[in-house]
Amino acid sequence: MQNISTRCVIAGGGPAGIMLGYLLARSGIDVVVLEKWPDFFRDFRGDTIHPSTMQVLYELGLLDDFLKLPHNEMTRMTLHIAGKAVTIADLSHLKTRCPYIAFIPQWDFLNFLSAKAKEFPHFHLMIETEATDIIEERGRVVGVRAKHKNEEFEIRAELVVGADGRRSTIREKGKFEVEALGVPIDVLWFRIGRGGEDDKQSLGYLEKGRALVMLDRRDYWQCAFIIEKGSFDALKAQGLDAFRKSVASLAHIDQRATAEVDSWEKVKLLSVSVDHVREWAKDGVLLIGDSAHAMSPLGGVGINYAIHDAVAAGHILVPAFKKDDISLQVLKRVQARREKPTRRMQRIQVLAQDHVLSPLLQGKGELKIPWILKLFVYIPLLRRIPARVIGIGFGPEHVNPTLL
Repeated sequence: MQNISTRCVIAGGGPAGIMLGYLLARSGIDVVVLEKWPDFFRDFRGDTIHPSTMQVLYELGLLDDFLKLPHNEMTRMTLHIAGKAVTIADLSHLKTRCPYIAFIPQWDFLNFLSAKAKEFPHFHLMIETEATDIIEERGRVVGVRAKHKNEEFEIRAELVVGADGRRSTIREKGKFEVEALGVPIDVLWFRIGRGGEDDKQSLGYLEKGRALVMLDRRDYWQCAFIIEKGSFDALKAQGLDAFRKSVASLAHIDQRATAEVDSWEKVKLLSVSVDHVREWAKDGVLLIGDSAHAMSPLGGVGINYAIHDAVAAGHILVPAFKKDDISLQVLKRVQARREKPTRRMQRIQVLAQDHVLSPLLQGKGELKIPWILKLFVYIPLLRRIPARVIGIGFGPEHVNPTLL
C-alpha cells in the first residue's frame, strides 16, 4: 500500500460514515471511507430504519430503491408486560413519507447505501482497512495512519472524521474527553428459529426479572435478552437449559425454537454504554455518530441519530470544502447543531433504564403496568407522542437542495 491523499478520510463504515461519504462524494468532494472488516456483515448491528431516516432517503431520491429490499414494516409498537399486550406508539399518524419503522438487517442497508455512493467517482471505500492512529502536525490533525491486512500506510487529508463507533480509535488517539452517563443493563445477543406464529409487531416482552426483544430477520429471530449489568456469570451458572426455558416462556414460543442455542458460545454479551463526548471537534478532526455519543439500544434510535449527524455534517462541510475553510470554528457547528437532540434522547433512554428496566430486572415488588403506559391503553390519542419521539426524534435533519 502506498501513502495516499484525499480531502476527507472517514474512519468507520457504519451508517454515519457511509452516509457522510455519500453526501460528500455526491457534491464532488473526494472522500475515503475506511471499513476494517471485509464486509458489513455484523450480527451486532441494529435493524431499525425509522421514518425520519426514510424521509432523508426520499429527499435524496433513494427511497424507492431502498423499499425494494426485503424488509418488514411496523406501524404499532406493542409491549407484552406480564402477559398483557400494551400498544405504546402508533406511527401511522406521523406526517412523513413512511409512517412506520422498517426492519432490515443493517448489512443490507449499508450494502445498499455504499453501492449508491460508489456511483460517484469521488467516493472510495477501502475494506479490511482501519485507522490505527492520527497524524498531527503543528497542533492540527492532518491525516491517519492506516492498516490494510498486514500493510501500514498513511492517508493525508484536510479533515479526519471519526465514525468508528463507541470504541472509536479516532476518539481515543485524539484524546477526546468522554462523559459516561451510566447504564444498569447489558444485552445477550443470540438467534432462535422461526415458529411461524410469532407476533411481528412486538417491541418486547417484559416479565418480573426478565426482558426480551425479538428482531424479525425473516428466516430467524435475532434476540436481545436484557440483563442487569454484570449478572451474566450468575445467569450462566443456572445452566443453558434453564436459559432456553426462560426465553421460550417469556416469548410464549415452543422451547424447540431455542434448540439452536446449544452452547454459551452462541450467546454473545454486549456491554451497553451511553456516553457523550464533551467536544466533538479539534483542529482537523471531527466525531459523529456513536463516536460522539453512544446511544442505548432502547428504541433502536442509534442508527437514525447517526444518519442525521451525517446529514448535518454534510450541510456544513460541503460548502466549507468548496470554500477551502475546514477550520475548527466550522467543525464546531456540527456539534452545535446536533448535541441538543442527542442529549435529549439520551436523557429519555437513561430515565427508562433507571426507572423501568432496572427495577424490573431486579425483580422488586409485583410487576404492574406503569400508570403512564395505562394511559396509552385508555387514551389511544396519546400513542402519537412516543411515536413522534421514537419515529421522528428530536431535531430531525432534512436534505438541503444545495447538496443535490
